[in-house]
Amino acid sequence: MDFLISESGSLTPEAWLAINTLWPALAMLVGGWIAIGWLRKLMVKLLTKKMDSATAHFLDQIVRILLLIMLFMATLSQLGINTTSLLAALGAAGLAIGLALKDSLQNLASGFLLVALKPFKQGDYIEGAGTGGSVDRLTLSHTYLKTPDNKTVMIPNSSLIHSNLVNYSTESKRRLDLFVGVSYDDDVRKVKDLLLELANADERSIKDPAPLVAILNFGESSVDFTLRIWVNSADFWALKWDLMERIKISFDEQKITIPYPQRVFHQAEKS
Repeated sequence: MDFLISESGSLTPEAWLAINTLWPALAMLVGGWIAIGWLRKLMVKLLTKKMDSATAHFLDQIVRILLLIMLFMATLSQLGINTTSLLAALGAAGLAIGLALKDSLQNLASGFLLVALKPFKQGDYIEGAGTGGSVDRLTLSHTYLKTPDNKTVMIPNSSLIHSNLVNYSTESKRRLDLFVGVSYDDDVRKVKDLLLELANADERSIKDPAPLVAILNFGESSVDFTLRIWVNSADFWALKWDLMERIKISFDEQKITIPYPQRVFHQAEKS
């Protein structure tokens, strides 16, 4: 302690001035950093009560950047640095950087549109930009999807805005369309009754509206049927796979043929 007191006595007024200027700025920086972290946690907690986690995460990133910029400018002002000229220089640099990072700014603007339009929320299964998956999170520049085989796909926000976006999770019910072709030699009434029987026998198929079977097309080698069933969205894939298997097994048991594609060639006789 005596050493510190003796050393402090040897400091020049300029050094004391620098210390008295530096420690409040340092305290402001540390305290502000801690306060920003606390405010962000509180904000995310409040936002998740009003909106989904993906949107809350996006807004949290925006607020974090703004608060850090404000803290940085306040710290510089505490150190006696003229922030007005600094802001002008940053504005000019920001313009140049913005031109260089045009695509990134486009993704940022698209992120705001996704938050405003709310085409999906966290956990929704969507298809966009040629990729399908469940929404994991929305960041300033990208949307992250989890595919059914547990891969993470990062899609630029602008790609989702500028392409067709399909959300399979917004509605509680979906229509399942199955297509099957049978031989022209088979009884179409028997095929129709069998398909309806299979559809109505499954508890997962919704009975109102009732399943529908109709001839869709007369193909080159088959009579093509469509089977339409309304189903809860959560049961869509399981019911589709089960019905496809049951249709094949039932057709085999009833001697109903699913024909191979065929071509008939006629050769002209030489005169």
